[in-house]
Amino acid sequence: MVKLQIAAGKATPAPPVGTALGPQGVNIMDFCKNFNARTAKDEGLIIPVVVTVYADRSYTFITKTPPATVLLKKAAGIEKGSGQPNSNKVGKVTRKQLEEIAKIKLPDLNAESLEAAVKTVAGTARSMGLDVIQ
Repeated sequence: MVKLQIAAGKATPAPPVGTALGPQGVNIMDFCKNFNARTAKDEGLIIPVVVTVYADRSYTFITKTPPATVLLKKAAGIEKGSGQPNSNKVGKVTRKQLEEIAKIKLPDLNAESLEAAVKTVAGTARSMGLDVIQ
């Protein structure tokens, strides 16, 4: 099993794809074509992918939801989080934006409810130096 994070619709044989899957004997061009086709609609986001390689060098892969940090940066319109999140705030997100992100992330979170997922995403936002406003 190989875990990667790749820009949606932009997988190429260059690292990290080539260096991770090449030694496994996977047809890298075939993987790139399939990954790009499956993630084309999410272009601009980073997509985590779990690739399972079998003994005959065939493979399957599962795409996950984008990391919460990527979705929060997009929602806040910032390039990167704060190096000092408690003293240097770099942006703001609303409760509604947190709920939208939590709905996207819910399948990959171990939260039992949407409210719990919102709290998890809010904690990530605060750790990035984002203010959460109502």
